Amino acid sequence: MDLLFIIKSLIGLILILGILIALFFYSPGEKRKKKKALADKPREDKEYSFDDLSAIIKAKKSSTDELQWALNTILRYYGEIPPKDGIKLHNDFYHFSELIIRLTHHPHTTKDLILNFDRELQKMNPEYAKEINDALTKGIKSRGGNA
Repeated sequence: MDLLFIIKSLIGLILILGILIALFFYSPGEKRKKKKALADKPREDKEYSFDDLSAIIKAKKSSTDELQWALNTILRYYGEIPPKDGIKLHNDFYHFSELIIRLTHHPHTTKDLILNFDRELQKMNPEYAKEINDALTKGIKSRGGNA
């Protein structure tokens, strides 16, 4: 009787494990459908917030073209950082600093994307040129190699 109980227990555990694995693989599909439905609706560039565009850069699955579009949109609508308050950097700069570091770590980024974004951001914000360059250097060094 003990052997029969062990066999029934194992079968029950295997069934429960199978159900859990099935739930694990089927639940992300619903999220993908929602994201695809949102992505199918065309939006104007102005309708994207800085956080929306940053999320595109943070997403490891974003293609090089998507990165290029997000960076251009950021520069077009959010590229000007408010001036420094004495020596204190404006809080918005820290968002750009994080963005530069994430861009250098993105698997689909290119050196041209990084350098063009860096140059344009420095042109638009000459007061922050040193800090932008420092953020780029920090991102490249933390990446562990050359861009």
